[in-house]
Amino acid sequence: MAAGHILVATQLSSLFPSSDAPSIALQTSRRNVTPTTPTADGDLHPEHASFSSVIHVQHAGPVLLRVLHGGLIVELTPLSSQIPPIRFVFPVPVLSAPAVFALAEQELHLLAVTVTGSLYRLVLPTTNPNLLWHDEVAPNWCREYVIKGVADLSKGIVHVHGLHCVAVGLANGSLLRIETERIGDDTCDDLWTETLYQPKSLLGTFTSYLPGLQSGASTTSEILSVASHPQPTEVGHIWTLSRDRTLRVWTAKSGCVASKTISSRLLAQSVSSGAGISDHLDAEPRNLLRICSGGANDESMFAIAFIPTSTNPHSGGYFQVFDSTADQLRELRTIECSAASAHCHLQDFIINDGILYALWERQGSSMMERIPMNLANASADPTWETSNYGEETDVTPAYLDELLRLPGSLTEKFMEAIIRPGLFSPLTIRTALEQYVDACLSLPGPPPPELTASYATVVENITAVVGCTVTLVQDPHTGAIQYDRYWSALKRDWEGFVARCREVERHARWPLALCAGQSRDDVIVVERERVGTLAKEDLPIAVHRHLSDSLAVDSHFGVLDIAWTLCDKIGPELLRNVESRVIDVLHQEIAFSIADILGDQVQRLDFKDGLDDGTQNWIISRLQDIEDLDRDVRIVLDLVAGFDPEVKREEDEVELLLPPVRSEWRVALSAAYVSTSVHARYDICIALMALLFFLADDLREWDQSLLEEVFAVFRGLAMLRSATRQPAAAGAYERKSSEDAASTDDVIARMSNMQVSRNHSRFAPTFSLVHRLMAQPGEYSELPSSAHRFLDDTGLLQSTSPTHVTHFEVQFCDNLRILGYPEVAQDMVAWLPRTPGVVFVTARLCITLGRGDDAASMMEKVAGSFGPDSGLSFEDAEALSSVLPAKALYDSDFSFYLEASAIFRSSCLAHHEVYFLRLALSVAPPDADTADLWYGLIRGYIDLSSWEEAYSSIIATPFENVKRDSISQLVYQMCEQNAIDLLVSLDFAGFGPEVDDALAFKARNTDPRTRPFYSRILYTWYTRRGDHRSAARTMYQRARKLQEFSGKPADVISLMEDQLESYLHAINSLSLLEQKNAWIIVQARPSDPRKRRKLAQNLPLSTSSTGSEIIDLDDLRFEFTLLSARLRLIRRDPTLLTAPDALLSPSLIILRLGQANQFELAMSTARALGVDMSELFAALTGQCMRLSRNPDAVLQEDTSDWLLTDNVSSWPGSPADRGWRYLKLALERHDGPDTDYRYSKATLEAMLSHDRSSPPPPWLIQTLEEHHHEYLIRTSLRFDLLESALDHTLSLVRKADSKLSRAPPKTSCATWLPYTLIDQVLVAAAAQDDLSSRGQALRRELQTEISNRVKRMQKMSRSPQ
Repeated sequence: MAAGHILVATQLSSLFPSSDAPSIALQTSRRNVTPTTPTADGDLHPEHASFSSVIHVQHAGPVLLRVLHGGLIVELTPLSSQIPPIRFVFPVPVLSAPAVFALAEQELHLLAVTVTGSLYRLVLPTTNPNLLWHDEVAPNWCREYVIKGVADLSKGIVHVHGLHCVAVGLANGSLLRIETERIGDDTCDDLWTETLYQPKSLLGTFTSYLPGLQSGASTTSEILSVASHPQPTEVGHIWTLSRDRTLRVWTAKSGCVASKTISSRLLAQSVSSGAGISDHLDAEPRNLLRICSGGANDESMFAIAFIPTSTNPHSGGYFQVFDSTADQLRELRTIECSAASAHCHLQDFIINDGILYALWERQGSSMMERIPMNLANASADPTWETSNYGEETDVTPAYLDELLRLPGSLTEKFMEAIIRPGLFSPLTIRTALEQYVDACLSLPGPPPPELTASYATVVENITAVVGCTVTLVQDPHTGAIQYDRYWSALKRDWEGFVARCREVERHARWPLALCAGQSRDDVIVVERERVGTLAKEDLPIAVHRHLSDSLAVDSHFGVLDIAWTLCDKIGPELLRNVESRVIDVLHQEIAFSIADILGDQVQRLDFKDGLDDGTQNWIISRLQDIEDLDRDVRIVLDLVAGFDPEVKREEDEVELLLPPVRSEWRVALSAAYVSTSVHARYDICIALMALLFFLADDLREWDQSLLEEVFAVFRGLAMLRSATRQPAAAGAYERKSSEDAASTDDVIARMSNMQVSRNHSRFAPTFSLVHRLMAQPGEYSELPSSAHRFLDDTGLLQSTSPTHVTHFEVQFCDNLRILGYPEVAQDMVAWLPRTPGVVFVTARLCITLGRGDDAASMMEKVAGSFGPDSGLSFEDAEALSSVLPAKALYDSDFSFYLEASAIFRSSCLAHHEVYFLRLALSVAPPDADTADLWYGLIRGYIDLSSWEEAYSSIIATPFENVKRDSISQLVYQMCEQNAIDLLVSLDFAGFGPEVDDALAFKARNTDPRTRPFYSRILYTWYTRRGDHRSAARTMYQRARKLQEFSGKPADVISLMEDQLESYLHAINSLSLLEQKNAWIIVQARPSDPRKRRKLAQNLPLSTSSTGSEIIDLDDLRFEFTLLSARLRLIRRDPTLLTAPDALLSPSLIILRLGQANQFELAMSTARALGVDMSELFAALTGQCMRLSRNPDAVLQEDTSDWLLTDNVSSWPGSPADRGWRYLKLALERHDGPDTDYRYSKATLEAMLSHDRSSPPPPWLIQTLEEHHHEYLIRTSLRFDLLESALDHTLSLVRKADSKLSRAPPKTSCATWLPYTLIDQVLVAAAAQDDLSSRGQALRRELQTEISNRVKRMQKMSRSPQ
């Protein structure tokens, strides 16, 4: 049984989304050419290619060229790197087929001809393999040549022979050859020459002169295919094949030099039978012609033409081989196509290394055939080898019905089928979704909101949109809710969406081209939306193919042939039940022998009831013919679980010799191959399981280790099969590093002269989970070597018993967790028994999934697996150590508890971290250093806000440094979490200074406006402990810090309010101390409104420092009063904030308060600040005088602070009377001997300055006469009030005489009078000419009084003492 080949492919939209490709719009020099839009084609999606080819660039690998959007876009995609594709948008569609050629390692030339007759040459840089065409381009990178020799090229067949030649086959059989005499550069364009050649045919020459026959003749001679020798070559000949089966050879000098009409075998058969069949080929351009040479040193030239026979039921056509040496056409041989090609359509064929490869389209899918071509030996008669894709799941309605029988919701099952890797491409899903949404929007009525909403992922979009038009309705007759109709309609909606996906995907898989790979036997298959390759079958795939096609297998696989036949006989439903039973067994703990378990399952399933007696007897007889059943079963196990060791050795040698090459496309192909191989192995193993069910009664006599190995291998295959069906989220997939690829900004900057625009519709690519796993370290090699390496590296097929777990299986599950697929890893772990390694991985998965309690419980169970008395087997110990962070077993449970706590800490699960730290402390060895454990325990309690437990742990820890380091953390976190009441209630015995320092540090270095307010917390802390001086100092410092901030007016007012509160708290705290101790020491400020007392030298050194000062209670009250006044003024007039200097001086504040009629506040503030109030009383006097003259004007002002208070308003009299009374009481309260009655003096002077005609109030005169009589006299003289001066002087003299008469003076001073002042008054009065009569009377009376007093004094001085 020889192994054949198999096709494997991957979807381009999964690897290279169209949104990643920059689009470059090209211009044309032709006039009156408007950009066209591609015509709609129901079978060809705009993103599906209509033409493709592959070129191999030496340092960039294979480059895929695709023509998209009906010929408007040509896309270049590097298959061997992660460099984004690039798209060129032509103004009009291009003709098939453009081509790409490499010019050394510097440039890549793209040549294309448009339908309007423009030949484009695009020169792209390739010097940097990390950027390729995204590098900076030359100035003249896009060159256009307008073809002049032919007016209409719309039906021409373009063939690019190389960098210097382009041939166009025309509809009339002519050939247009365009050759370049000079390739342009950065400054000049290409220089092309055109030559039009006519076919050398007598009929063609004759009919060219007959207008009536010219059209028919040209139609039959229409060129369908143009070919030349593949590059690199020096042969410039062109070969063409016309509709009339004429093969022609064209040279550059002579044009058509040879022609030969290929005979039609089908036509000969129809003539002999009398049937009428056309002799012409279909008028469809196809790849019907290929040219090859005899070898490296052989100058022979061969032309291979394919002649289709679409009506032949036995074959799709035949290949005719011609010897074209020496410009001749000599028929050599005919190669008949195989029977498998019947009713198929040839898409392309190539000759690679002497083998003819043919690509067929068979019912919308690709089929490849290969046959050796010995051109020198025509007598050889080889056979065709047919290759197809591996068995793929077809999402038919029957398959969906089977899928819905499994547990799970309808939506989950349909989504599982849709997003299964390799089934539908991202482009297919997007297209089907767009079609579905358009169909729903076309329905009458308002569209459902789900159709217009935006979604984060395509899965969410599909889930929300599909079925959104289905509603749950009630029966119009009974009112019952019709659930059955709803679910039926929803199912039909999902089936319709899946049908759209199937239809789009069928068109996407249409084959297009074959291309030779880099190696000798490497062939690339290009489809509309996929790119694949031809790979060798491994033995499981080959055996599976033979069994599926009912072909013979080798004798040592006889037992497998019997098992396969058994599966056919029992039917698919019973086979699914067998599979389900085995899966259920493996998901449970196995406590009995495999033979007993199988016997029980067979009885429950009634397995043999599904087989008739004849079938059972036939199977038994076939099994009896097998010499050694045990040996053959082991051979089958080796088949499904083994790999070719020779392939692995060759691969290792290649890695040592060749540099590693990384290609996501190759990785995707390997992932597809792995999926095909695993599927084949799984089917073979299921067949073996069915055979074991059939032989359940005899299994007790079998080797039990063999049965266990069968189940272990099935488990591994089932896990691999599940992995191949799992999609990998695009977010988890890592693209190549940005250092290795050009960023979008770099691409746009470097291609600014290319008119780059980007497609804004993005669609996240999907990958197979196997693709993600294979993308890990490990380089690609040829298939099937890379697939075998991956399967071997997983180790899932190396287990020998379902009750044991190898370290490979545990590592496989753990790697899935590490890569970010916890749900998949959880499904994989469910297959494995609960060994310590599996339990540990499950615990890590629970942590990832947010199930911390379950993880802690499992971790605690794993702890018993360490230490000398663990009792672990070698396999369990190896498996457990492979997934531990240290990659080795711990020596005790203490060490594991430490590791478990670290794991929970890294996952931010503080509760469980604390739990394992407590366990570690409980089992810690006596000599262990547990300082870090205590520190971690306290930190964990703090993170959990378990304040009392953290405090208890601080008290309990024996390490003083841990205590000190932890106290600050506890204090800060309690403050952050607003646990202030608990904080100040804790004792912190012996650690009070640490708490003081921690809070004081925060109070000094944090913003006092933001929570937590550490200053207030520290104040509360000091107050609760009776340290009122520290509490006062804290609030005073807070007030100072608040004073340093500035901001908006509202913020300033708030800051001042906080300052007032701080000052008030500081005053209250100092007030609790004795008067002599009511002081604090603070750092002196550079500028202060009051002069502070410097710190005394005899204070303790610990409390003194340079620049310190003492603040006592009076200082605090001064600051409070001053700030309160400022705040009052700012609230009244916020514009004062724009002139902050106006509020710096206390006297200015008092002045502004007086100007604002805030006399009561101004007086109390001035009294507290010790500011002179003379100007204030002068202003108050002015207000009273205004009240006397115009009370209405004053009352319109704000007098609420002094005239409209409750007390003043209750006084009788007019507003003026109340004002004067208020002034009198204010003088009585604030003026006196301590002020030397200067406020009364100021009041008098204010009155006299304002209005001399109005006499001062008697009470004011009385007060001044009693205490400052001379001042009254001098003031009267200063204001030229002579009568008042005379009156006050006379009063002064009489008062002195009265005292003298009551008591004789004992000293001379007692009889003293200001005679000089009196003389000044008399002189001034005498000098006054207009003195009134009263004034004259007063002057005379004063003179008389003075004269009498003088006489009396003389008499008293002469009398004896």
